[in-house]
Amino acid sequence: MKNIIWAKTTLTVYRYIDRICDSIDKMVETKALGSFYVYSSNFAESSVINIADKLINLGERKKTLINLKVLICDALKKCDKVNAQILIEKYIDGDKSNDIAERHGLAQRSYFRKLTSAEGDFLQQMEKLGYNEDKLSSFLAGEKWIYEVYSRFLKDNGENNVHINESKLDRCAVS
Repeated sequence: MKNIIWAKTTLTVYRYIDRICDSIDKMVETKALGSFYVYSSNFAESSVINIADKLINLGERKKTLINLKVLICDALKKCDKVNAQILIEKYIDGDKSNDIAERHGLAQRSYFRKLTSAEGDFLQQMEKLGYNEDKLSSFLAGEKWIYEVYSRFLKDNGENNVHINESKLDRCAVS
């Protein structure tokens, strides 16, 4: 069950990865440009080593997010075409269930069965790529905002509707 929650979580956060990476780029630029000014009051936190560590950590976060995006794309490419299309429409595009079911000529009940099947297919592909629950958990350990989405899915215990507060997401992403 938790594996399915990780699958839903990774698919849900996919559409935010580019935005978060752009924020990281801006933070790196701001920190690098601001490091030129050293005052006695902020000498310890503006040392070359401290600033370099912060920039390296931000670079590592961006690398993790880019690798997550590539992982999701690879898993979707290996999924059945219809399953991948349903997952993209549901999680990445954020389309409503009614619209997706109508587009694919499915009754609501059939759509939800197909969605469950597609999530299982995605999960299998992620595991074939070497990313089970433990590996994903350790891989994304530093991303609090992704864990917040995971926690919501865990709390909802498999419900398909998750609403993300984008302003809160923006604050969490840069922490």
